[in-house]
Amino acid sequence: PADSGSTMPQHGFARSNMWKVKEGSQHDLDEHAGISLTLDLADASAGRGTNNMWSEEQAKVDGTNCRLTLDVKVDATSLTTVLVVENNGSDAFNFNCLQHTYFAVDGGAAQIPDQCYVHGLGGYSVIDKVDSSNDGKLVPEDGVTLQGEVDRVYVHPEGHSTVSVRIGVGGGKTVKMEAFGEVGESPVPVSCVVWNPDKAKAKAMSDFGDEQYKDMICVEPGLLGHQPILSPGKEARFTQIIFA
Repeated sequence: PADSGSTMPQHGFARSNMWKVKEGSQHDLDEHAGISLTLDLADASAGRGTNNMWSEEQAKVDGTNCRLTLDVKVDATSLTTVLVVENNGSDAFNFNCLQHTYFAVDGGAAQIPDQCYVHGLGGYSVIDKVDSSNDGKLVPEDGVTLQGEVDRVYVHPEGHSTVSVRIGVGGGKTVKMEAFGEVGESPVPVSCVVWNPDKAKAKAMSDFGDEQYKDMICVEPGLLGHQPILSPGKEARFTQIIFA
């Protein structure tokens, strides 16, 4: 998370830098294949901004440091990603992390409710970045669909730490996704973002096709600040599993 007045980009620095392949991590076996990538804060030359704890200047003053590791494994039925955030500095820090997972929707059906949907968020509360009148409402059990521009955070119910959803991806097909996290040995709650830009915003985006909003839904599980701060020497783990 960025402080007030920070120039850090909206999605932080992890996505803006080149990660290194962890030596010896690549494998391609009959049962599964995978790889691990790492990013040290000292190697993050982009996206840290100024006027925040992650800026080069402030991190040196506070002793803030971290290493990120992304483990990726694929087998016949699933894709698993595990993001590890390790505090190897001398100062505790808060953090946010999300898996920005885009699902292709067949037949341009993203805004057809019986073809594209997210089931499993019933009882989660809404933070709506498009229409604040929806803030605080609870998601009904019949699920989330895309009607116009959608940019909502679905905040976990009390005592509910794992996201488990089934996503309609057109053509009568579904994909199952689970996500969970730990800080140290303790489970921490996972929230979920659902995003689709709709027509007008898609046209205004330089890196998004004018009609691509019909062909995708973004379902992003994440640790969004409801977890404890990460103390020096501790690590957090965030796992996402996508099942075919």
